[in-house]
Amino acid sequence: MGGKSFGILICLFIISIIIVVCEGNEKVESFFSRGDSAAKAADGHTNNWAVLVCSSRFWFNYRHIANVLGIYRTVKRLGIPDSQIIMMLADDMACNARNSWAGQIFNNENHKLNLYGENIEVDYRGYEVNVENFLRVLTGRHDKDTPRSKRLLSDANSNILVYMTGHGGDQFLKFQDVEEVSSHDLADAFEQMHSKRRYREIFFMVDTCQANTLYKQFHSPNILAIGSSRYKENSYSHHTDIALGVSVIDRFTHHTLEYFEKVQPHSNLTLEQLVWFRKEIV
Repeated sequence: MGGKSFGILICLFIISIIIVVCEGNEKVESFFSRGDSAAKAADGHTNNWAVLVCSSRFWFNYRHIANVLGIYRTVKRLGIPDSQIIMMLADDMACNARNSWAGQIFNNENHKLNLYGENIEVDYRGYEVNVENFLRVLTGRHDKDTPRSKRLLSDANSNILVYMTGHGGDQFLKFQDVEEVSSHDLADAFEQMHSKRRYREIFFMVDTCQANTLYKQFHSPNILAIGSSRYKENSYSHHTDIALGVSVIDRFTHHTLEYFEKVQPHSNLTLEQLVWFRKEIV
């Protein structure tokens, strides 16, 4: 489902520092296969999934919710259905008493695009968004009563996008300001996924301070990872909405989504074009 479009999506997502845990640089060019369904089946790639995580709560972290909802809208537009998206939102900004645009969330101060809308499926909300549940989603180690809608039902033929945003530091990302997931936790979860044949290839993308350190410990094969900032480097917001009184999106995610607004499901745009797009705006 949505194989061709997701392949294009992932090939275009590359923006900054890239680390590849695979057998050589040639893997980058064909990391997520493109082409017709028959070619994909022959290559072992038959389905696509996305795990989208906002680990922050509180009104002043509005932009992190908007980051995830922007990515959610894009992957749906390019072909991944809700049945193959696991979305985790640590807070409900749409219904926050401070939100002067009740029931709506925007990532731009012009308020033209409501990211919350009427067709949105949130799988984990509020305090359900914690390190334990996130790692259970990746590894498949759920309680027997966990519904299918909260499970990553991937297999050895699955390409998976894992996008995370929140507050982080050197080799950690905070969850709700009370706990952290570490680079070692992530590396261990991906190793379990590999041993249990839960993925074909993974694209890991994170927007936080010192983001690139989160994949420092990765050692499992066929994982491509990028982050918004290097070691000892901050990740910054893009702009503030005066009416809301908060920043509404981070720079890294903003420019990623700005580019993807030009992409259609069967586009032939390339990684090289995205890199040049980034050079023009930086």
